Amino acid sequence: MRSAFLILLSAAALTLTACDRNTVPDDGGLDSTVGADDVSTDRQGSGGDIAVSPLEAERAAERARLMQQLVVYFDYDEAEILPEFNALLQAHGQFLAQNPNTQLRLEGHADERGSREYNIGLGERRAQAVRRVLMLQGAGSAQFTTVSYGEERPAQTGSDDEAWRLNRRVELVYR
Repeated sequence: MRSAFLILLSAAALTLTACDRNTVPDDGGLDSTVGADDVSTDRQGSGGDIAVSPLEAERAAERARLMQQLVVYFDYDEAEILPEFNALLQAHGQFLAQNPNTQLRLEGHADERGSREYNIGLGERRAQAVRRVLMLQGAGSAQFTTVSYGEERPAQTGSDDEAWRLNRRVELVYR
């Protein structure tokens, strides 16, 4: 289901950005140059044109790129969302708000430092922090489940800074 969702999302973004911004097919199938404000595409296939500006197409492509990112990383011993993940969480939150039947499991993780009990709690705090941000974007509380694996499911084995950095995370798992 997750891969089908990503494929569908990518296809939608590519559809919006695949056409040259300054041309649209005329009746003969050849391209004719038009102004950027005149560009339109038939997204419904029902004959109704919907204007898509270059800026809208770029925004759609950026949202599609962000939606493919499914991991939020954290600083050591922290559950605060880093500013670099705000756009990613905004895109996911808006998607969830527009698709209220979509379910998301938030899986919290920690690196190996600290006790198992502490790391389970830290993973849970991280998952809840992501949940709160997504809900601020309009997602409903019933769309989420959270689970903490603490240090039990490392993304990278090892006891160095790089492994620890990759293990301090919340994974977004669409169901």
